[in-house]
Amino acid sequence: MFKNTRCGNNQKTNKTKWWLIALAMVVPSVGLVLPQSNQVRAESCPDLKVIFARGSGGERYTSGHYLAFKSALETKLATSDLTYEFEDLDYPAVSIDINDGHLGTLIGAYVGSGDAYDFGDSVHKGTAELLRLINGDSCKNTKYVLGGYSQGAVVLLNGLGQIDPSKIIYVATFGDPKIYLPEGAGLVPQACSGRNLSDYRIYVPDCRAYKGILGAREPYVIEQYVGKVGTWCNKYDILCSSHFSITSHTHYAEDGLYEDASKYIFSKIGAEFNFKNQYTSPHDTAILIDSTWSMDELIEQYKTEALRLAEKSLASGGRVALYDYRDVGDEYEPVEHCYFETCDLKSFKAGLDAISTGGGGDTPESLLSASLYVMKQLEWELGSTKSLVILTDAGYHSPDLDGTTFYDVKKMSKQIDPVNFYIITTETEVYQSLAEATGGKVVSTVDDLSILTDEIMENFESLPRVEEEFIDENYENTLPELQMTRVVEISETEVRVEFETDGVMTMVFLNDGMLGITEGDALTITDLKRDIENKITLVPLSETRRGESVSVTLPILEGYGGFLNDDVIVPKTPNTGMLTVLVW
Repeated sequence: MFKNTRCGNNQKTNKTKWWLIALAMVVPSVGLVLPQSNQVRAESCPDLKVIFARGSGGERYTSGHYLAFKSALETKLATSDLTYEFEDLDYPAVSIDINDGHLGTLIGAYVGSGDAYDFGDSVHKGTAELLRLINGDSCKNTKYVLGGYSQGAVVLLNGLGQIDPSKIIYVATFGDPKIYLPEGAGLVPQACSGRNLSDYRIYVPDCRAYKGILGAREPYVIEQYVGKVGTWCNKYDILCSSHFSITSHTHYAEDGLYEDASKYIFSKIGAEFNFKNQYTSPHDTAILIDSTWSMDELIEQYKTEALRLAEKSLASGGRVALYDYRDVGDEYEPVEHCYFETCDLKSFKAGLDAISTGGGGDTPESLLSASLYVMKQLEWELGSTKSLVILTDAGYHSPDLDGTTFYDVKKMSKQIDPVNFYIITTETEVYQSLAEATGGKVVSTVDDLSILTDEIMENFESLPRVEEEFIDENYENTLPELQMTRVVEISETEVRVEFETDGVMTMVFLNDGMLGITEGDALTITDLKRDIENKITLVPLSETRRGESVSVTLPILEGYGGFLNDDVIVPKTPNTGMLTVLVW
């Protein structure tokens, strides 16, 4: 137990405010259905085996996460000639749900950094089973794809060092509690400006995601698996982001992350087996044509390519929209000719025919204003690949004549999903920075325009690797910090811990039990065990974010009358990782 106190000249015991938040760590997988066979087009030695390691508490072959991953990837595999089978790894996937009496397991997972107690035992059994399946497989030419959610992600990465990488096509982890993203460290993380992103960071929108709640796997990807591992962490996931949302951790299927991963994985499978990826993701493609007078000689060529792009997008099940723009000085707002919800090939052609050239004057045009207008006007489909194709022969005002800035356009592009800007122009150097800022590309009008159309259609990455940070008023962009300052022995089995924090609450852990959450800055830990090292862990929380944990390990009590002969002042620096209290 712990008792909550607050430091000061007149110390007194305050009412403890604490919650048990085992449920926040992971509710068992949702969306369960009746069991089904794991064999799908399986042969004695299939071309491909897909192994999924489910998360804590998930039932084998019926967990919602396994079924969502399998369904998304199987849809794409069915378009190929490959033979394949799916396997839901046979391991305990021990539950950590407070509702089924596994609170101790949950805390063992946290305090043991995933390597101790029932959670750690479950992980070790899962890794052993993974190694048995792959290393003991007599099908020498069979290749593997691995997927792991939550506890299952820990299982997979624990075993990679003992598996021949030539057998593995790709490993995808979801909600990994031991994620490590060095670009998320510091007061101003590099990830928040899109710099130095880890190559295995496929979708982690939280730019301050740094270490998982169980610590960090360093390195996250061993050398022989570089390029073969990718991680997905939902935006507010308590296990892998700097936030602490329960729902975000359980909603990987609902938020389309397994679908997104399946596109990426299938492209890797296609490259391995040398076949063309016949699966395309939904596309939302808006086309914005410069209709100033200087475009007169190029307009028909541009219209031809715009029509080809629209035909391909619509044929693949995508949506298209069409606008033209000129210059703010022309008193000419962007004109909508065809909108996502209603645009078919006939109305798109009619829109192209309606565009004529005129106006202009100075060389730069109001592209920034027009592109911002179009992005705001359209209702972009969640999960689609989003493109804004700009056809122009001139540069752009920056800032635009109505005050729209490059930053405004970049911010809107990123916030939508992003919207990738593809620019066909004679002014290629002018547009490089805009294309790079939005994940798109610039093509010269002298190039084969069909190359750009094909590239847009083959783009399947509908989600951003990271959301760059655009600071809005009242946005909390810093993580809470905590510093242990003093450990005081009260009795052989009781200590008081004093600390400083800028958080509003602090999670308190002892060995394999979570004691609760306190709002104080001092607490008394009772019921310490004499025959083991007792580890006290504190995790600072703000209203919406969690900071890094700080721990202190007390020595084994057996053989000592007391374990501290004096108060221990915990060093103030460094203030991360494990601190050990030495016997005096």
